[in-house]
Amino acid sequence: MTRSFIVLTTLAILSAPVAAQDHDVARQDYFRAVATFFNLPPNEIAILSDWQMPADEIPVVLFMARRAGVSPEALVALRDSGRGWSTLADRYSVRAAAFHVPVADEAPTGRLEGAYRLFRSTPVGEWGTLRLSDDEIVGLVNVRVISQSLRIPAERVLAETAQPGSFLDLYVRLKR
Repeated sequence: MTRSFIVLTTLAILSAPVAAQDHDVARQDYFRAVATFFNLPPNEIAILSDWQMPADEIPVVLFMARRAGVSPEALVALRDSGRGWSTLADRYSVRAAAFHVPVADEAPTGRLEGAYRLFRSTPVGEWGTLRLSDDEIVGLVNVRVISQSLRIPAERVLAETAQPGSFLDLYVRLKR
């Protein structure tokens, strides 16, 4: 019993650096995909990745900056001051329609079910009045980036959002 515990503990300790390396490689790959999607040099994404911000939010910074005509740095500063993505979208008039990723009506939408319920129950002409949550904004931007980067249908990406984990994890899982 004690011997097997020692062996398992040793294996766990030895595999930790490998897991950390794998995570770093996955993170770099995800950021490369984000850079390509936004037509940016990878070193610009590397600078953004140095900010103390979840990896899932970096595509949102770039998406909102482009749509709003402001610098990514300004958005990060506002985000760091406690403002949410929904508040920033309102402030810069980035409406819900800009975040919408078209999918078939019957497509499973995973953790973005609430957002798609809103879109489906509201006439397109009124989407400007919809208010998405911060998580929905992060999710919709990442679904768009992952779908187009991996060249897979948005429906497949959305269905996979039902699984737990970050969008970086989702990117890695779908890339396999």
